Amino acid sequence: MNRWSAKNVARKTRGLGIGSLAMMLCGASMPAWSSHGEEDVVTAVAMQPSFDGWLAAFRTEAAVKGVSEATLNKALTGLTPLEKIVELDRKQPEFTLAFEDYLKRIVNPSKVTRGRQKLKDYKAVLAKIEVKYGVPASVLVALWGAESDYGRLAGRLPVIQCLATLAYEGRRATFFRAELLNALKIVDAGHVEPAAMVGSWAGAMGQTQFMPSTFLTYGVDITGDGRIDLWNSPEDALASSANYLAKLGWKNDETWGREVAVPGDLPANLYGGQTKKSLQEWKKLGVTRPNGHELPGRDQLHAGLIQLEGHKKRVFLVYSNFDAIHEWNRSNQFSAAVGLLSDALAKGKHGG
Repeated sequence: MNRWSAKNVARKTRGLGIGSLAMMLCGASMPAWSSHGEEDVVTAVAMQPSFDGWLAAFRTEAAVKGVSEATLNKALTGLTPLEKIVELDRKQPEFTLAFEDYLKRIVNPSKVTRGRQKLKDYKAVLAKIEVKYGVPASVLVALWGAESDYGRLAGRLPVIQCLATLAYEGRRATFFRAELLNALKIVDAGHVEPAAMVGSWAGAMGQTQFMPSTFLTYGVDITGDGRIDLWNSPEDALASSANYLAKLGWKNDETWGREVAVPGDLPANLYGGQTKKSLQEWKKLGVTRPNGHELPGRDQLHAGLIQLEGHKKRVFLVYSNFDAIHEWNRSNQFSAAVGLLSDALAKGKHGG
Protein backbone atom coordinates (compact mmCIF):
# COMPACT_ATOMS: atom_id res chain seq x y z
CA MET A 1 0.00 0.00 0.00
CA ASN A 2 1.18 3.52 -0.79
CA ARG A 3 2.93 5.26 2.12
CA TRP A 4 0.22 7.95 1.96
CA SER A 5 -2.52 5.35 2.39
CA ALA A 6 -5.60 5.97 4.52
CA LYS A 7 -4.23 3.77 7.31
CA ASN A 8 -0.92 5.60 7.41
CA VAL A 9 -2.53 9.07 7.35
CA ALA A 10 -5.00 8.08 10.06
CA ARG A 11 -2.13 6.87 12.24
CA LYS A 12 -0.21 10.11 11.72
CA THR A 13 -3.24 12.27 12.53
CA ARG A 14 -4.09 10.82 15.94
CA GLY A 15 -4.27 13.60 18.51
CA LEU A 16 -4.65 16.41 15.98
CA GLY A 17 -7.58 18.80 16.10
CA ILE A 18 -10.18 18.97 13.37
CA GLY A 19 -8.64 22.13 11.88
CA SER A 20 -5.23 20.51 11.49
CA LEU A 21 -6.73 17.38 10.03
CA ALA A 22 -8.76 19.38 7.54
CA MET A 23 -5.61 21.17 6.38
CA MET A 24 -3.91 17.82 5.79
CA LEU A 25 -6.85 16.65 3.73
CA CYS A 26 -7.31 19.68 1.47
CA GLY A 27 -7.70 18.65 -2.13
CA ALA A 28 -9.52 15.42 -1.20
CA SER A 29 -13.19 14.85 -1.90
CA MET A 30 -14.79 14.88 1.56
CA PRO A 31 -18.31 14.63 3.01
CA ALA A 32 -19.75 17.35 5.23
CA TRP A 33 -18.55 17.37 8.84
CA SER A 34 -20.85 15.88 11.49
CA SER A 35 -20.85 15.82 15.26
CA HIS A 36 -18.65 12.72 15.24
CA GLY A 37 -15.63 14.95 14.61
CA GLU A 38 -12.40 13.02 14.20
CA GLU A 39 -14.19 9.77 13.37
CA ASP A 40 -15.56 11.47 10.26
CA VAL A 41 -12.05 12.61 9.38
CA VAL A 42 -10.72 9.08 9.50
CA THR A 43 -13.66 7.97 7.37
CA ALA A 44 -12.85 10.71 4.87
CA VAL A 45 -9.21 9.61 4.79
CA ALA A 46 -10.33 6.08 4.03
CA MET A 47 -12.32 7.42 1.06
CA GLN A 48 -9.29 9.19 -0.38
CA PRO A 49 -7.57 7.21 -3.13
CA SER A 50 -3.96 6.17 -2.69
CA PHE A 51 -1.40 8.28 -4.51
CA ASP A 52 -0.86 5.45 -6.99
CA GLY A 53 -4.59 5.29 -7.67
CA TRP A 54 -4.80 9.05 -8.07
CA LEU A 55 -1.79 9.05 -10.42
CA ALA A 56 -3.30 6.32 -12.59
CA ALA A 57 -6.46 8.38 -13.01
CA PHE A 58 -4.44 11.49 -13.81
CA ARG A 59 -2.36 9.60 -16.37
CA THR A 60 -5.54 8.57 -18.15
CA GLU A 61 -6.73 12.19 -18.18
CA ALA A 62 -3.39 13.42 -19.54
CA ALA A 63 -3.47 10.86 -22.34
CA VAL A 64 -6.99 11.92 -23.31
CA LYS A 65 -5.79 15.54 -23.41
CA GLY A 66 -3.04 14.69 -25.88
CA VAL A 67 0.10 13.94 -23.87
CA SER A 68 2.05 11.18 -25.60
CA GLU A 69 2.58 7.73 -24.14
CA ALA A 70 6.34 8.25 -24.33
CA THR A 71 6.15 11.41 -22.19
CA LEU A 72 3.81 9.78 -19.69
CA ASN A 73 6.20 6.87 -19.32
CA LYS A 74 9.24 9.11 -18.86
CA ALA A 75 7.59 11.56 -16.48
CA LEU A 76 5.19 9.50 -14.36
CA THR A 77 6.56 5.97 -14.08
CA GLY A 78 7.59 5.28 -10.49
CA LEU A 79 6.56 8.77 -9.33
CA THR A 80 6.11 9.19 -5.57
CA PRO A 81 4.94 12.18 -3.50
CA LEU A 82 7.22 14.45 -1.49
CA GLU A 83 5.66 14.92 1.93
CA LYS A 84 7.61 18.11 2.79
CA ILE A 85 6.15 20.00 -0.18
CA VAL A 86 2.71 20.56 1.36
CA GLU A 87 4.29 22.26 4.40
CA LEU A 88 6.27 24.60 2.16
CA ASP A 89 3.04 25.66 0.45
CA ARG A 90 2.21 27.65 3.58
CA LYS A 91 5.50 29.53 4.11
CA GLN A 92 5.95 32.24 1.48
CA PRO A 93 8.40 34.91 2.71
CA GLU A 94 6.83 37.79 0.76
CA PHE A 95 3.90 37.62 3.17
CA THR A 96 5.67 36.96 6.48
CA LEU A 97 8.76 39.19 6.62
CA ALA A 98 8.83 42.85 7.59
CA PHE A 99 9.35 44.93 4.46
CA GLU A 100 12.83 46.09 5.46
CA ASP A 101 13.93 42.51 6.08
CA TYR A 102 12.42 41.35 2.82
CA LEU A 103 14.02 44.27 0.98
CA LYS A 104 17.47 43.28 2.23
CA ARG A 105 17.08 40.01 0.36
CA ILE A 106 16.13 41.67 -2.91
CA VAL A 107 17.96 45.02 -2.92
CA ASN A 108 21.44 44.89 -1.45
CA PRO A 109 24.87 46.08 -2.64
CA SER A 110 25.95 42.65 -3.89
CA LYS A 111 22.79 42.12 -5.91
CA VAL A 112 22.96 45.61 -7.39
CA THR A 113 26.63 45.17 -8.37
CA ARG A 114 25.99 41.81 -10.01
CA GLY A 115 22.85 43.12 -11.66
CA ARG A 116 24.74 45.95 -13.30
CA GLN A 117 27.26 43.43 -14.58
CA LYS A 118 24.39 41.41 -16.08
CA LEU A 119 23.20 44.57 -17.82
CA LYS A 120 26.62 44.78 -19.46
CA ASP A 121 26.94 41.07 -20.20
CA TYR A 122 23.56 40.91 -21.96
CA LYS A 123 23.47 44.44 -23.32
CA ALA A 124 22.89 43.43 -26.94
CA VAL A 125 20.06 40.98 -26.32
CA LEU A 126 18.43 43.27 -23.75
CA ALA A 127 18.42 46.10 -26.29
CA LYS A 128 16.81 43.79 -28.84
CA ILE A 129 14.21 42.69 -26.29
CA GLU A 130 13.40 46.27 -25.27
CA VAL A 131 12.79 47.27 -28.88
CA LYS A 132 10.47 44.31 -29.42
CA TYR A 133 8.52 44.32 -26.14
CA GLY A 134 8.99 47.82 -24.71
CA VAL A 135 10.26 46.70 -21.31
CA PRO A 136 13.46 48.35 -19.98
CA ALA A 137 16.55 46.24 -19.40
CA SER A 138 16.80 47.36 -15.76
CA VAL A 139 13.31 46.04 -15.01
CA LEU A 140 13.98 42.67 -16.64
CA VAL A 141 17.29 42.23 -14.81
CA ALA A 142 15.63 43.30 -11.54
CA LEU A 143 13.00 40.59 -11.98
CA TRP A 144 15.74 38.10 -12.79
CA GLY A 145 17.60 39.08 -9.64
CA ALA A 146 14.49 38.98 -7.45
CA GLU A 147 13.25 35.63 -8.73
CA SER A 148 16.46 33.59 -8.79
CA ASP A 149 19.43 35.81 -7.92
CA TYR A 150 20.32 35.87 -11.62
CA GLY A 151 19.90 32.12 -11.99
CA ARG A 152 21.89 31.14 -8.91
CA LEU A 153 18.81 30.13 -6.91
CA ALA A 154 16.50 28.83 -9.62
CA GLY A 155 15.51 25.76 -7.61
CA ARG A 156 16.64 22.15 -7.80
CA LEU A 157 13.49 20.26 -6.87
CA PRO A 158 11.84 17.96 -9.43
CA VAL A 159 8.95 20.03 -10.75
CA ILE A 160 6.77 17.15 -11.91
CA GLN A 161 7.08 15.38 -8.55
CA CYS A 162 6.32 18.60 -6.65
CA LEU A 163 3.28 19.40 -8.77
CA ALA A 164 1.96 15.86 -8.46
CA THR A 165 2.31 16.05 -4.68
CA LEU A 166 0.43 19.35 -4.49
CA ALA A 167 -2.21 18.20 -6.95
CA TYR A 168 -2.86 15.13 -4.81
CA GLU A 169 -2.57 16.55 -1.29
CA GLY A 170 -2.27 20.35 -1.46
CA ARG A 171 -4.69 23.11 -0.52
CA ARG A 172 -4.93 24.17 -4.20
CA ALA A 173 -5.29 20.74 -5.76
CA THR A 174 -7.25 21.85 -8.82
CA PHE A 175 -4.71 24.56 -9.68
CA PHE A 176 -1.72 22.24 -9.33
CA ARG A 177 -3.41 19.44 -11.27
CA ALA A 178 -3.72 21.83 -14.21
CA GLU A 179 -0.09 22.93 -13.81
CA LEU A 180 1.05 19.30 -13.76
CA LEU A 181 -0.73 18.71 -17.06
CA ASN A 182 0.94 21.83 -18.48
CA ALA A 183 4.34 20.58 -17.31
CA LEU A 184 3.81 17.35 -19.22
CA LYS A 185 2.89 19.35 -22.33
CA ILE A 186 6.19 21.23 -22.04
CA VAL A 187 8.07 17.92 -21.94
CA ASP A 188 5.97 16.60 -24.80
CA ALA A 189 6.90 19.62 -26.93
CA GLY A 190 10.59 18.82 -26.53
CA HIS A 191 11.61 21.87 -24.50
CA VAL A 192 13.10 19.90 -21.59
CA GLU A 193 13.50 16.36 -20.27
CA PRO A 194 11.59 15.47 -17.08
CA ALA A 195 14.79 15.02 -15.05
CA ALA A 196 16.01 18.47 -16.10
CA MET A 197 12.70 20.16 -15.27
CA VAL A 198 13.74 21.47 -11.88
CA GLY A 199 12.50 24.45 -9.91
CA SER A 200 10.84 25.52 -6.70
CA TRP A 201 8.62 23.49 -4.38
CA ALA A 202 5.59 25.12 -6.04
CA GLY A 203 6.64 24.21 -9.57
CA ALA A 204 8.05 27.60 -10.60
CA MET A 205 10.76 26.92 -13.14
CA GLY A 206 13.92 28.41 -14.51
CA GLN A 207 15.79 31.63 -14.05
CA THR A 208 12.65 33.76 -13.92
CA GLN A 209 10.48 31.19 -12.11
CA PHE A 210 7.64 30.65 -14.57
CA MET A 211 4.82 28.29 -13.71
CA PRO A 212 4.15 25.77 -16.51
CA SER A 213 1.02 27.63 -17.67
CA THR A 214 3.01 30.88 -17.91
CA PHE A 215 5.76 29.06 -19.80
CA LEU A 216 3.30 27.76 -22.38
CA THR A 217 1.58 31.13 -22.82
CA TYR A 218 4.51 33.56 -22.73
CA GLY A 219 7.70 31.57 -23.24
CA VAL A 220 9.97 32.88 -26.01
CA ASP A 221 12.77 31.17 -27.94
CA ILE A 222 14.77 34.28 -28.74
CA THR A 223 17.94 32.28 -29.46
CA GLY A 224 16.19 30.44 -32.31
CA ASP A 225 17.38 26.96 -31.33
CA GLY A 226 13.87 25.49 -31.40
CA ARG A 227 13.49 25.19 -27.62
CA ILE A 228 12.31 27.59 -24.93
CA ASP A 229 15.03 27.07 -22.33
CA LEU A 230 14.37 28.98 -19.11
CA TRP A 231 16.94 26.91 -17.21
CA ASN A 232 20.15 27.40 -19.17
CA SER A 233 19.42 30.34 -21.46
CA PRO A 234 19.27 33.77 -19.76
CA GLU A 235 18.37 35.14 -23.18
CA ASP A 236 15.20 33.05 -23.41
CA ALA A 237 14.35 33.79 -19.77
CA LEU A 238 14.70 37.56 -20.23
CA ALA A 239 12.74 37.61 -23.50
CA SER A 240 9.99 35.49 -21.96
CA SER A 241 9.80 37.88 -19.02
CA ALA A 242 9.50 40.87 -21.33
CA ASN A 243 6.76 39.16 -23.34
CA TYR A 244 4.88 38.39 -20.13
CA LEU A 245 5.16 41.95 -18.75
CA ALA A 246 4.16 43.44 -22.10
CA LYS A 247 1.02 41.30 -22.17
CA LEU A 248 0.29 42.37 -18.58
CA GLY A 249 0.18 45.97 -19.75
CA TRP A 250 3.67 47.39 -19.19
CA LYS A 251 3.99 51.02 -20.36
CA ASN A 252 7.50 51.98 -21.38
CA ASP A 253 6.84 55.72 -20.96
CA GLU A 254 6.01 55.40 -17.24
CA THR A 255 7.86 54.41 -14.10
CA TRP A 256 6.59 51.80 -11.63
CA GLY A 257 6.13 54.15 -8.66
CA ARG A 258 7.98 56.18 -6.04
CA GLU A 259 8.26 56.45 -2.27
CA VAL A 260 6.33 59.38 -0.81
CA ALA A 261 5.48 61.16 2.43
CA VAL A 262 1.85 61.57 3.43
CA PRO A 263 0.04 63.74 5.99
CA GLY A 264 -0.97 61.96 9.16
CA ASP A 265 -4.67 62.65 8.64
CA LEU A 266 -4.89 61.03 5.21
CA PRO A 267 -8.00 58.77 5.23
CA ALA A 268 -7.20 55.06 5.61
CA ASN A 269 -9.49 54.12 2.74
CA LEU A 270 -7.10 55.79 0.28
CA TYR A 271 -4.47 53.11 0.89
CA GLY A 272 -4.31 49.68 -0.71
CA GLY A 273 -3.58 50.71 -4.29
CA GLN A 274 -7.15 50.35 -5.51
CA THR A 275 -8.11 54.02 -5.30
CA LYS A 276 -6.56 55.72 -8.33
CA LYS A 277 -6.07 59.47 -8.41
CA SER A 278 -4.10 61.83 -10.62
CA LEU A 279 -0.79 63.15 -9.31
CA GLN A 280 -2.41 66.55 -9.16
CA GLU A 281 -5.10 65.18 -6.84
CA TRP A 282 -2.49 63.47 -4.64
CA LYS A 283 -0.58 66.73 -4.41
CA LYS A 284 -3.71 68.53 -3.22
CA LEU A 285 -4.10 65.88 -0.51
CA GLY A 286 -0.62 66.70 0.77
CA VAL A 287 1.37 63.81 -0.69
CA THR A 288 4.98 64.84 -1.34
CA ARG A 289 8.39 63.39 -1.97
CA PRO A 290 10.00 61.94 1.19
CA ASN A 291 12.01 65.17 1.60
CA GLY A 292 8.84 67.26 1.50
CA HIS A 293 9.34 68.58 -2.02
CA GLU A 294 6.53 68.51 -4.55
CA LEU A 295 5.91 65.34 -6.53
CA PRO A 296 7.51 65.29 -9.98
CA GLY A 297 5.97 63.92 -13.12
CA ARG A 298 2.83 64.47 -15.17
CA ASP A 299 -0.03 65.86 -13.12
CA GLN A 300 -2.63 63.78 -14.98
CA LEU A 301 -0.81 60.48 -14.48
CA HIS A 302 -2.92 58.24 -12.23
CA ALA A 303 -1.55 56.32 -9.27
CA GLY A 304 -2.61 54.33 -6.23
CA LEU A 305 -1.20 54.50 -2.71
CA ILE A 306 0.21 51.52 -0.79
CA GLN A 307 1.70 51.27 2.69
CA LEU A 308 4.22 48.56 3.52
CA GLU A 309 4.59 47.54 7.14
CA GLY A 310 7.86 46.88 8.90
CA HIS A 311 10.04 48.50 11.51
CA LYS A 312 8.65 51.73 10.11
CA LYS A 313 5.84 52.42 7.67
CA ARG A 314 6.84 53.17 4.10
CA VAL A 315 4.36 54.61 1.63
CA PHE A 316 4.53 54.46 -2.17
CA LEU A 317 2.56 55.95 -5.02
CA VAL A 318 2.32 53.20 -7.60
CA TYR A 319 1.40 53.36 -11.28
CA SER A 320 0.06 50.86 -13.80
CA ASN A 321 3.51 49.29 -14.21
CA PHE A 322 3.43 48.34 -10.54
CA ASP A 323 0.14 46.61 -11.28
CA ALA A 324 1.85 44.66 -14.08
CA ILE A 325 4.58 43.46 -11.71
CA HIS A 326 1.90 42.65 -9.15
CA GLU A 327 0.16 40.42 -11.67
CA TRP A 328 3.46 38.55 -11.98
CA ASN A 329 3.65 37.98 -8.22
CA ARG A 330 0.69 39.17 -6.17
CA SER A 331 2.70 40.61 -3.33
CA ASN A 332 3.08 44.34 -2.73
CA GLN A 333 6.43 43.63 -1.08
CA PHE A 334 7.75 41.75 -4.10
CA SER A 335 6.46 44.35 -6.57
CA ALA A 336 7.93 47.30 -4.67
CA ALA A 337 11.25 45.50 -4.17
CA VAL A 338 11.54 44.77 -7.90
CA GLY A 339 10.78 48.41 -8.65
CA LEU A 340 13.41 49.62 -6.18
CA LEU A 341 16.00 47.19 -7.53
CA SER A 342 15.32 48.32 -11.09
CA ASP A 343 15.78 51.95 -9.98
CA ALA A 344 19.09 51.05 -8.34
CA LEU A 345 20.30 49.23 -11.44
CA ALA A 346 19.31 52.09 -13.71
CA LYS A 347 21.04 54.68 -11.52
CA GLY A 348 24.11 52.61 -10.84
CA LYS A 349 23.92 52.82 -7.10
CA HIS A 350 22.45 50.91 -4.19
CA GLY A 351 18.87 51.89 -3.58
CA GLY A 352 15.99 51.02 -1.30
